[in-house]
Amino acid sequence: MTVLEKVLGRERVLVRENERALTLYKGEIKAVLTPGEHWLANRRGSLEVSRHDLKNPEFVSAYEKALFDKLPDVAARHFTVVRTGRTDVAVIERDGNLHAVLAPDRKLVLWTDAGPWKVTVIDTSADLAIDPAVMRRLGQARKAELMSVHPVVDGQAGLLFVDGVLVRTLAAGVHGFWNVGRMVQVKVVDLKRQSLDVAGQEVLTKDRVTIRVNIAAEYRVVDPVKAVSAVKDFSEALYRALQYAFRKTLGALTLDQILEKKVTVDEEAAAKVRADMAEIGVEVSDIALKDVILPGEMREILNQVVSAEKQAEANIIRRREETNATRSLLNTARVMAENPVMLRLKELEALETIAGKVERLTVHNGTGGLLNDLVKLRDN
Repeated sequence: MTVLEKVLGRERVLVRENERALTLYKGEIKAVLTPGEHWLANRRGSLEVSRHDLKNPEFVSAYEKALFDKLPDVAARHFTVVRTGRTDVAVIERDGNLHAVLAPDRKLVLWTDAGPWKVTVIDTSADLAIDPAVMRRLGQARKAELMSVHPVVDGQAGLLFVDGVLVRTLAAGVHGFWNVGRMVQVKVVDLKRQSLDVAGQEVLTKDRVTIRVNIAAEYRVVDPVKAVSAVKDFSEALYRALQYAFRKTLGALTLDQILEKKVTVDEEAAAKVRADMAEIGVEVSDIALKDVILPGEMREILNQVVSAEKQAEANIIRRREETNATRSLLNTARVMAENPVMLRLKELEALETIAGKVERLTVHNGTGGLLNDLVKLRDN
């Protein structure tokens, strides 16, 4: 600073291209300085300069209100002001790139020269859904603080609830919603065919035998809205329906009837279950009583009964075979009695068999009649 400058009470202020400066004289806001060299009054150190780097395009200053109140034209020339209402969201782009997302009831002041700026204000009062293209840009720019994302895959339906009220059903895809003051929930319902097992269900039969049964069912949701709104949990409702139907059906039958007519029991129980579940939007197809598990002592008794039945069947077969054998011997004896030559031939066969097994066979007075008969046969 030269002697003349000191005498005149002026100060040189240099503002670079990446800067803007606010000047105050004797504590009062005076101007916004653009790039270049500025000579400003500074008697007795009354000049104050507040510099701002445009690398940070957001204007945050204790002098903001004074600037806009006292120098509105200057403020309008240098600043872009973004305001949102109670249900608005503002998407702010800087030179084509996503810069910020402004929540409802907010204000953001930007240096205009740091732009160019593009501001899109979205009213969320009618619909909280985010355009898919905007949703992708928010995710890529890591500006998803005000967004909730809900994927729904093929074979599923998404039920959108806003503040606990069902709004609509969402098809397969990725859905984004503004999370601004209202509670957004998406309940995903699987529409594919599924299986449900009820294992180890205890049932008291009509003859007061406690058994355990395993039940299996296949089902699919055909009306997701009804399935979700009619009951708290439709799969739990199906589980209970299977329990109740089979307890009621099997409890009216004896153990022998259950073991002998398993298919009939399934059909009776299935009709009741299908009717109940159709009322809440669930279609039940196959229902099967997979296993009937007996108590240990009952299994032992049944094993004894089965063993006795099999033994009785074996005895009957044995007696039938003995009878057939006896009848065959009787027929053979009758033939031999009526034909002496046949009897003699049988005797020869027996002797031949015996002779083949011993070294010497002695016959005392036993072959006379036999030889005589053979001679007679030869003469004939």
